[in-house]
Amino acid sequence: MNQATLASALATLPKAELHLHLEGSIAPETVVSLAARHGVEVSVEEVAARYRYHDFAGFLDAYKWVTAFLRRPEDYRLIADELFEHLLGQNVIYAEITLSAGVMLRRGQDVAANFSAVRAAAERAAKQGLRVQWIMDAVRQFGPGEAMEAARWAVRLAPEGVVAFGIGGDELSLPASRFREVYEFARGGGLHALAHAGEIGGPEIVREAIDLLGVERIGHGLGVLHDPDLMDQLAENGLTLEICPSSNLRTGALGRQLGASAAGIESHPLKSFFDRGLRLALSTDDPAMFETDLLGEYEAAARMGFSPTELARLVEMSFDSAFLPETGRREYIDQVRRQAAALGLL
Repeated sequence: MNQATLASALATLPKAELHLHLEGSIAPETVVSLAARHGVEVSVEEVAARYRYHDFAGFLDAYKWVTAFLRRPEDYRLIADELFEHLLGQNVIYAEITLSAGVMLRRGQDVAANFSAVRAAAERAAKQGLRVQWIMDAVRQFGPGEAMEAARWAVRLAPEGVVAFGIGGDELSLPASRFREVYEFARGGGLHALAHAGEIGGPEIVREAIDLLGVERIGHGLGVLHDPDLMDQLAENGLTLEICPSSNLRTGALGRQLGASAAGIESHPLKSFFDRGLRLALSTDDPAMFETDLLGEYEAAARMGFSPTELARLVEMSFDSAFLPETGRREYIDQVRRQAAALGLL
């Protein structure tokens, strides 16, 4: 199958995305509009410059800057509408979108009002074929007290579509042990659990997230490449790594893990993880901030050596890792397999 035919087939396949931050999906042009709403003048060129990073700390600074323009529910509604339009254009039919409740609370915003706005956008997208569920996350470096408040909001909004709670931010700032009570509360409220771990940190941070917090999915998890026993454990128990290659490249996380300052996307361990039997969910993380989309991530996977059949299996894995009832996951996977067979991918 030639490159153009494969790209067309990937575009046609129904897809899911599980590691996607709403606040990281804001295109430069939209940042300009948001800033203008709040009396701040910025240019597309300035935003583009802010979206170029030398390291992970630089990315966090840019994230803090851009989210400062999200101040009212209508701001969140705008970026949600735009994100869902982009996802539908790539034939993404299921998504779990992360909202930074921790940032909203730190800025004194009305979490319920913001969530109502994005939920209304999701209802409009559902009429066009995109099902959305929500993950609320806390910011690790803000500490367990603020994380607990974010978890309380996640539990409170579970009847309205919040299915999971997690923590992001600087994984090196505080140990997982500080958040055990927070995760116990979230699970007690019926939520699934996940965490960013092993993005820039080592395998020990991934182990802590699993053993101390009881997470069901790991955001990134690159650090496991340094621990073969942990990789075997993950393959055996089926715990998913949410892998975001372009993000890992742009934040410098990939080079840091590989010990190579000039690491390219083809050096990403995604294929070796797949070959080892790990369950993976290919995702974009913060697509606008990394100038990517889900189709681009699958095309990058092809350059890493995935065969057409393996790419179809990778698509299946995201649905298989979704926080859905088993029957719902099977229906989606059957749909992928039928389409993949019709496109000659199987």
